[in-house]
Amino acid sequence: MEMKIPREIALELCNEIRRENSRKKFGIGKTQCSFCYELARDNPSRLCIFTNELNRGCSQVNKRYDDLYIKK
Repeated sequence: MEMKIPREIALELCNEIRRENSRKKFGIGKTQCSFCYELARDNPSRLCIFTNELNRGCSQVNKRYDDLYIKK
C-alpha cells in the first residue's frame, strides 16, 4: 500500500524536480512538468501531485519520495 506524501514534502520535491527538468533541453519529465504548471496556473493546489488524496498524482514526485523516504 502506498503511503501519503506530506503536502510540504510533495511541494518541495516537485520544485526540485521542476528545477532539474528546466535545465534539460527536452524530455518526458520536462514536458510533464510544463503541462502540470501550465494547467495549475500559479495555484499549487491544482498541481498534479494533489490530484490524488495521497498526494501521489505525479510519477516523478512519487519515485523521488519513495527513493528518499521509503525503506526497502
